[in-house]
Amino acid sequence: MYLLKESLSQQRKSMAFLLVFAFLLGIAIISQGAIIAGIIDGVFLQDMAFSSIFPFLLILFGVILVRVYVIYASGRTGIKMAARTKDHFRKRLLQKMAQSSLHTSLDRQSGGKVSILMDSVDAVDNYFSQYIPRLLQTALVPLMILIVVFTQHVNSGLIMLVTAPFIPLFMALVGIQTKKKSEEQLTQLEAFSGTFLDSLQGLVTLKLFGHSKKQQNRMEESSIGFKNATMDILKVAFTNAFMLEIIMMLSIGLIALEIALQLIIYESLTFFTAFFILLLVPDFYLSLRDLGSAFHNGRASMGAAKKVEEELENTGDSIQWGDQKISDKKMPPQIELSDVSFQYEPENFVLEDVSAKIFPYEHVAIVGKSGSGKTTLLNVIAGLMKPMQGTISIDGHSLFEHQEQSWYKHISYITQHPYIFSGSIGENIAIGLPDQVSQADVIDAASQAGISEMIEDLSDGYETIVGEGGRGLSGGEKQRLAIARAFLKQPSIILFDEPTVGLDLQTENILQSSIQKLSKNATIVTVAHRLYTIQDADRILLLENGKLLASGSHERLMTQSSTYAGMVDAQLRRLSDEGTFDRH
Repeated sequence: MYLLKESLSQQRKSMAFLLVFAFLLGIAIISQGAIIAGIIDGVFLQDMAFSSIFPFLLILFGVILVRVYVIYASGRTGIKMAARTKDHFRKRLLQKMAQSSLHTSLDRQSGGKVSILMDSVDAVDNYFSQYIPRLLQTALVPLMILIVVFTQHVNSGLIMLVTAPFIPLFMALVGIQTKKKSEEQLTQLEAFSGTFLDSLQGLVTLKLFGHSKKQQNRMEESSIGFKNATMDILKVAFTNAFMLEIIMMLSIGLIALEIALQLIIYESLTFFTAFFILLLVPDFYLSLRDLGSAFHNGRASMGAAKKVEEELENTGDSIQWGDQKISDKKMPPQIELSDVSFQYEPENFVLEDVSAKIFPYEHVAIVGKSGSGKTTLLNVIAGLMKPMQGTISIDGHSLFEHQEQSWYKHISYITQHPYIFSGSIGENIAIGLPDQVSQADVIDAASQAGISEMIEDLSDGYETIVGEGGRGLSGGEKQRLAIARAFLKQPSIILFDEPTVGLDLQTENILQSSIQKLSKNATIVTVAHRLYTIQDADRILLLENGKLLASGSHERLMTQSSTYAGMVDAQLRRLSDEGTFDRH
């Protein structure tokens, strides 16, 4: 559990406070027992007057207050340690996920990742708020009590010394099972969370294809699996508590029997000593028992921490950025790809040895058949995925030598399905800019993207709330909103991933017009599906099976690449048959 050890080492001051609180608690318990025994002995055996006992009652009240405060302060310190640790874990998880390459970010169910980020990290709480404070108290308080008991009565001390190890021994046996069960429970919770979120997001699709009942059964199975895993942990917890109570009662009974024999039959003990020991013994075993309960929670927390560690280790290769800043000059930088290769998984698709230059203000189109690597190449250019071989240079320097924020400040990436966040339309247009922007700037950006009229026709205008993922907007409206973001940001490099796929011709023409406006002040790189839309591109990169097959203008490729010419002709024939394009 290197994460837990690392967190403890970073909070040594809090650990020192917990150690001091444990020592003060031991003194308070011993003092309280001595004072109570003295008062009872004085009142019932020594016939002391109340006036003589009153000062001891005040001292006893003070000791009880100290004991209560020490327990409170210890718990509060543990809670603060837990809060700092959870905050640190979540930051590391978010940082790791943010720095991971695109394909690893999309790996596994998003609900499962949220479960680890929230539930697994929350489960670490008990390790610091309960287990560590109890562990330090158990390291000091029982030892202090044992020393005092040995000074008062050796036989009682020996019985405590012999019986005490049974509690940690039993805790160790139970703890191993608890950690295993906890890991199983968190795995089930991760699976259930992922299935539940997937079902909610794809509810319409499930209904349309008649699979809602099947998915419901799948969710029910996942829920039952999580319930069974939780019940297994509760069984272990109840068994643990029951056995600890039995061990504690038997041990206290043995000591009480020994003291009774010595006090009544052999008369070798005074009432004060016997009663003092009987007051201390329950606290001795209670400290060990409380550690047993805390140990159970601590082992569960260790299982949760292991899930966090696995997520940090398995999120994928992080992209390590440098500290060099990209110049804020108005001219876009020159981008050069040298023998760039990328592979998602062994024996899967490979983008292989792609070399190309993209000059400032150039409009470059990436084309190819489905699965040829177009979007993969665009993601590599965007810095979302790091090449396994080769380099991407920005004005002669490796892309990843630059600061991440510095690079993303210069680019906009408009995908086939731009994500629209839950909030107002105005907020969605202004997203991504570090500084506040005026309403006039937002309106101007929307106007240039051809979406202002639609927004103004809405009852709340730019304050109209859209749902998560853009619910309430059509595909074309989402695309135009994403382009409005680019107009507002004014980047020097704009990447388009087939932005017109699935749109009607009118909306497509609006988007093409917007792209033309943006290209006046930026380098444009477009992944094209409809080839007739990129005939005016300065250069076209033709990919086939992950390799750069040809490069050049539309006219050049039509004469020099039979593959490209065949693709264009096939699309024109299809569009002509559909009546949406006139070949002549």
